[in-house]
Amino acid sequence: MTWKNTAEAIVIGGGINGTSVAYNLAKLGMKDVVVLEKNTVCSGSTGRCGAGIRAQWGTEMNCRFGLACVEKFEQLSDELGMDVGLNQSGYLMVAYQQSEYEQLQKNVALQNSLGYMTKIVSREEAKEICPGVAVDDAIGFTFNHRDGHADPFLTTFAYQEASKRLGVTFHKHTEVTGVKVHNGMAAGVVTTRGEIDAPLVINAAGPYSQFVAKMAGVDIPNYSERHEIIITEPVEPGVCPPMLMSFSGNYYLQQRPHGSIIGGCSPEGHPADYTLGATWDFLEHMSQVFTKLLPRAKGIRVVRQWSGLYNMTPDRQPIICEAENVKGFYLSCGYSGHGFMFGPVTGEALAQHIVLGKSDIPIDMLHYRRFAEGKLLIEPAVV
Repeated sequence: MTWKNTAEAIVIGGGINGTSVAYNLAKLGMKDVVVLEKNTVCSGSTGRCGAGIRAQWGTEMNCRFGLACVEKFEQLSDELGMDVGLNQSGYLMVAYQQSEYEQLQKNVALQNSLGYMTKIVSREEAKEICPGVAVDDAIGFTFNHRDGHADPFLTTFAYQEASKRLGVTFHKHTEVTGVKVHNGMAAGVVTTRGEIDAPLVINAAGPYSQFVAKMAGVDIPNYSERHEIIITEPVEPGVCPPMLMSFSGNYYLQQRPHGSIIGGCSPEGHPADYTLGATWDFLEHMSQVFTKLLPRAKGIRVVRQWSGLYNMTPDRQPIICEAENVKGFYLSCGYSGHGFMFGPVTGEALAQHIVLGKSDIPIDMLHYRRFAEGKLLIEPAVV
């Protein structure tokens, strides 16, 4: 790809959020958008995620985002012209504590009021939804059949190809080493291949976003932590069709359409580890979780184990805004493990905010100033 030293907009990061905002900027008429990725598209957190999509949340903001994301994914293959691997087999939420079950019931009432018809289901219904699941120690369940998952690689590549058709340029294996700021305004970037001048720079660097922000003189309270995942060999379908998720149980697991079962949990100690290592302790723990919840899974072989980075904020909600002290420098980061499901909608919302001055879904409350002001957006429904 021919190198140009100027652009209308620069997007740092080739994951779902970077490719989504680039596509939507071009869709809204920007003619010269450049995406810079230090490795390859979908090589970071997006390509390592669990890929779940849900609108079963506990705050109105996240329910609205989640519902918009489900609706977006339902038509995304048609919009982008490539299959994104959507599979809507539902989320089955499992509560082991009375307080947790009461919160799930409140969540259902909120979701239903917004038009997302989640159901409270009995233990017998839960076992029909997920044949063979062992949840006799659980006290309550909720289910929505529209939740599910998509393929992060197919989705991100679809955004890349759709963006290219609209004129977006992708420079891979190109690391940003500096953000240029003149008189309080974004002026471009410095990379390992040269400089690019631009009045608009968007930081969608995922787990490295706080370092990119620092390059522009912007301080955000983000940090990144390692989360591990395992996946089994393919087995007969029907072992675990929905995504099983529990907050008190601290797990998520689901059988993929090709038969493999994938699962993970929130780690103890929340290690900040950019080496993306894998541990025996996690493998042993998740093996016990698998066989306890799915007795039929006993004896299934684990074929792969890997880790990825969650870019976290103090309230585990994203930062989507223009920097206060650097005009033209925007942030889309801190998704705290939910960047893939939110990416198609937040990328569209940020692009609308930049080009049109307003977005279909409000994002003003996601400015990082909320942390200094003590206006945290606490979400009860996270693993």
